[in-house]
Amino acid sequence: MSQSHQQPALSKCPGCEEPPVAGDLFCGACGYDLSAVPARPDDRPTMAITVPPAAPPAEAVRWPVAEETDSSDVPAPVVRPADVPGTDSGGRPLTGPDTPDAESGQGAASPSGPVRTGGPDAAAARVRHDDRADPGGAEASGDFALAAPDPRAPEHTASFAAAPAPGAKVCVACRSGRVDADGYCENCGHAQPRERDHMEQELDAVAAVSDRGLRHHRNEDSFAVSSTALPDGSPAVVAIVCDGVSSASRPDEASAAAASAANEALLESLPRGTHPQQAMHEAIVAASEAVNALAREPAGAREHDAHRHQNAPACTLVGAVMAGGLLIVGWVGDSRVYWVPEDRTQPTARLTEDDSWAAQMVAAGLMNEAEAYADERAHAITGWLGADAYELEPHTAAFKPDRPGLVVVCTDGLWNYAESAEEMAAAVPADAQRQPLHAARALVGHALDGGGHDNVTVALVPFAVRPQGAGSACDTV
Repeated sequence: MSQSHQQPALSKCPGCEEPPVAGDLFCGACGYDLSAVPARPDDRPTMAITVPPAAPPAEAVRWPVAEETDSSDVPAPVVRPADVPGTDSGGRPLTGPDTPDAESGQGAASPSGPVRTGGPDAAAARVRHDDRADPGGAEASGDFALAAPDPRAPEHTASFAAAPAPGAKVCVACRSGRVDADGYCENCGHAQPRERDHMEQELDAVAAVSDRGLRHHRNEDSFAVSSTALPDGSPAVVAIVCDGVSSASRPDEASAAAASAANEALLESLPRGTHPQQAMHEAIVAASEAVNALAREPAGAREHDAHRHQNAPACTLVGAVMAGGLLIVGWVGDSRVYWVPEDRTQPTARLTEDDSWAAQMVAAGLMNEAEAYADERAHAITGWLGADAYELEPHTAAFKPDRPGLVVVCTDGLWNYAESAEEMAAAVPADAQRQPLHAARALVGHALDGGGHDNVTVALVPFAVRPQGAGSACDTV
């Protein structure tokens, strides 16, 4: 139920300012309708709205006492610019560790300044990285002070208490924190990418790129590229690509050991005059022994995944050597070598045969190639390097190209997206002969664009010869 408010008594008529008689509805002097006077509001302010509140008296500024003269006997100014602190656009004082306080003349840091970079207490200063003004600090706003500087801010480096030691690995995110032994930044906590997630190498006559891909948690591929000289002084170029068997223990270590051992064996035997094809055979044997040696280490001594079933480390290997006008290829497993002529009107070729279930079905005449590779067992390998391999059977082949071209050495992470020789040639950039590293990157990108389901590794070796007009000689072992 609403209540009616009583009309307040008036001290004077609003029209003529004469005192009205109590209870009159009209002014006896001017006839003003006193009932039309608006009622007094209920809030009853303590001061009139039309009168601004009186400002508290300002405290007198304590001006510093001027010195009589300066060092050059010139009268010193009464007030120096630094003697009186100013304020910024938000009303915060501009005093800092090196600026005298207005009253005491001593250095005083502003309690509300968000960033402090000078003075002995700089390491303990809080750093904020939001877009709002913070006159009351983190406690007043309800926000919390960041434990570490935002790595996106270029000026964050001034707030670090300790810089990384010379030679220490620096975080790729904040660019300043030291990376600990577990691979995490001690400043921002960012997990560092592993070195093998993406690798590139380029020499004068060979280039290689390896990438983890989009689905695997690590890169289990590895490669080695190098060059040396034969006894007659002619160059020899080496490219080795290895693919770790994911179902085995420590496949990444197996591929790295095999690639390194095969490369070292070739660099040792080729300068001695060993025939390149024999040198390739011996390099595969050396790679197999290096992988076998991993199985003799204590179980789990260097295992990345403690829950993985313990079995012998294993990998596949494919390699190419360009020496003395010959192209030598060698392999065990399902990694491949393709030949792509510089003149794309000429036929392309795949120079290796897979050690796989699908290849065996095709070789035995039980299936055609399309049927075999459509089977879910197609990529099951029948040959690999490792202590549990049935029997090591290195495959080698020698070719003598009669025209310039490109040798593509790759794992199945690439050729799954360009399986036939024609598809691989279509994926190779036209300038691959002149820019092999750029072409290798493009081929890895082709696999990633296709889905990147596996690790991707490719090495490209440009082969330059004078056109002779004769067919290619080929010997296969």
